Amino acid sequence: MFDDFAGRAKTDFAHARFKAFWNRILSILGGQPTTLLSYDEVKEKLRIGGPIYRGLRTVEVKKIVGSLNRYHLFDRAFLPLEDQIANRWQSIDRAFYQDINLPPVVLYKVGEVYFVVDGHHRVSVAREQGQLDIDAEVRECSTKVNITPDLKPEDLEILGEKVNFLERTGLDLIRPKANIKLTIPDGFDRMLEHIAVHRYFMGLDLQRDISDEEAVAHWYDKVYKPIVNNIRRSSILKEFPGKTEGDLYLWVLDRQRYLHAEGQKLVSPRKAAKDFLEEVK
Repeated sequence: MFDDFAGRAKTDFAHARFKAFWNRILSILGGQPTTLLSYDEVKEKLRIGGPIYRGLRTVEVKKIVGSLNRYHLFDRAFLPLEDQIANRWQSIDRAFYQDINLPPVVLYKVGEVYFVVDGHHRVSVAREQGQLDIDAEVRECSTKVNITPDLKPEDLEILGEKVNFLERTGLDLIRPKANIKLTIPDGFDRMLEHIAVHRYFMGLDLQRDISDEEAVAHWYDKVYKPIVNNIRRSSILKEFPGKTEGDLYLWVLDRQRYLHAEGQKLVSPRKAAKDFLEEVK
């Protein structure tokens, strides 16, 4: 019986390695990375806090998309990338067939995703065997931005800029329901410039010093939100697949600056938004 389990585990590993090979080929052809997320890279880019112990939980396997220190040994689907882990992987697979209970894996939770601290082979076998859930000891890390399972490594740069934006402005505290999303690199840095300019002109208009908090709140309420409301009412976002309301806001402000540079009278952001939406329809 043991030989039978060993043979099945050996076949399963070979099949998993073959699937990992084809995932790699498809990722090259399609330009989509299949690498696991690195916890250390996410921690550095997003300046996450914690972790805080949350106890034993049942976790959806599909939400485990990263690793603390073995992201080079498995791909995004937790398929094995190296033959050197065959013995350990197959021993876990044999335990699955023998219905042997294994210790819970240890995971870090960041946003909506999980990173493996201990138990990479158990997660890999669980996915290969079609398990939907796995028992885990969970430690949760705090973050200012939400992370979802579809996060790609290249998204970290923009999310890192968003963290910096929130730390500089406190917008998540001033307007807790605000959730600006961008796909444009350096977009959040440009928004910081918009707020600085807005604060300057507020000071001129009101003839007094304007605090950072007041400037951020006024910019969000009187500049950003009205433009986004116009975008939502127009339903124009469906004409720009993959783009966000924040992206279109930046395009509107670019349009405003362009018209002013061409010698036209500086119009309000609301008017610039209206003109932009009429032009692209």
